[in-house]
Amino acid sequence: MVQKVVNKSAKSPARPRRSQPNRDRILAAARRVFAAQGYDRATVRLVAAEAGTAPSMVIRYYGSKNELFAAAVQFDLRLPDLTGVPRGEIGACLTRHFLTRWEEAPSGGELGALVRAAISTDAARERLIEIFQRQLQVSIAAISGPEGADRRAALISSQFLGIALARYVLALPACVAMDHDLIIAHVGATVQAYLTKSISPVNG
Repeated sequence: MVQKVVNKSAKSPARPRRSQPNRDRILAAARRVFAAQGYDRATVRLVAAEAGTAPSMVIRYYGSKNELFAAAVQFDLRLPDLTGVPRGEIGACLTRHFLTRWEEAPSGGELGALVRAAISTDAARERLIEIFQRQLQVSIAAISGPEGADRRAALISSQFLGIALARYVLALPACVAMDHDLIIAHVGATVQAYLTKSISPVNG
């Protein structure tokens, strides 16, 4: 009689976790609630109600409101391929892209909620830094090389986040009233300088 040898070390194909649909539903609900309510007014109970589940399930899967928020804002800026943009037009191209990204639904609401929360919440601030610095840095390095890409990304982020704060969070009337062409002309010129001019540290 031949015995069949079973290789216990062989791994069976990974199966999707049975809890994944619940996790996904809660995460989608969290994005909607954070976008509509902002970080401060959003609660675990509101997210649970939106997801059609119990607050204890939200805590079970995500631990806390902070951790849920951090998971909910895994955001792709969808930056354009800058290598195909004429060199002198990259600043305007990036500025136009960000204005569109801020104002389109539903992503604009999510980004606005993130900026509002970043003012007072460490988790939100860290996520915002990660999103802008990491994604912009990769895109900028592709056209300017890795040297100084982190500094260029930081300077460009300061422009776009400043516009976002003034226009979409604080809603400064003069800033809100500006049309896209005006913002693109002026902010785009500054972004273009950050991309193309030397940003070597100044000694002395």
